Amino acid sequence: MKAVLTVIGKDKVGIIAGVSQKLAELEINILDVSQTIMEDYFTMMMLLNMDANQDFDGVREELHQIGRTLGVKISIQNQEIFDTMHKL
Repeated sequence: MKAVLTVIGKDKVGIIAGVSQKLAELEINILDVSQTIMEDYFTMMMLLNMDANQDFDGVREELHQIGRTLGVKISIQNQEIFDTMHKL
């Protein structure tokens, strides 16, 4: 299953490393990534490949926890839902 992950927050050292490390621990593969810094704000979007049997809500909660640690907001959605929402 593919998923779309977004990260937004004040820029600081270690955001990409922290998010990538957590995804590796969860055995989630990063297929594509785009990131930019707008003034003092960091934004990143990732396309991920997850095992269809993974507990999506559990993954979401772990990512929210690492987001709190890093001081950023992390959101994850199933790619099909993301695509549908952005076609309207």
